[in-house]
Amino acid sequence: MNIRLAEEKDINQLIKMRWDNTIEFDESKKDESYEGFERECQTFLENAIESSQWFIWVAEDKGRITSHIYIELVQKVPRPGRVTHPFAYMTNVYTIPEYRNGGVGSKVLNTINDWIKENKFEFVIVWPSDEAINYYKKNGYVYCTEPMEYFPS
Repeated sequence: MNIRLAEEKDINQLIKMRWDNTIEFDESKKDESYEGFERECQTFLENAIESSQWFIWVAEDKGRITSHIYIELVQKVPRPGRVTHPFAYMTNVYTIPEYRNGGVGSKVLNTINDWIKENKFEFVIVWPSDEAINYYKKNGYVYCTEPMEYFPS
């Protein structure tokens, strides 16, 4: 198992995994246009992979991506009297079904946790599904209440 940052060669697999992840948890989306989604997702991924804002971590087994976690860095406004470090927003955490419960996702997450420490990011924020809370807890994350939200009408 190789854990690494995603590359352009991974885009088609990442698109398909994003589609599969969405359909697995919301079957009503299966009637959406794959082609339209594919175009939008390809543009996003091309830009993300080339940016210094997004980091897409993957687990690869014999050329197949089996798990991924997306990290977006959020820059903070500098504050007098302390060095300002960005924080990380974690999203799109997914392991294909046949690789679940074998430690693959935890290996990717632990690699990211080490990377977060090495780069001195202030913290990581993730909104887990109810089913994923224990996954995060066993990997050092602390459950907290939801932040406040505003939805423009």
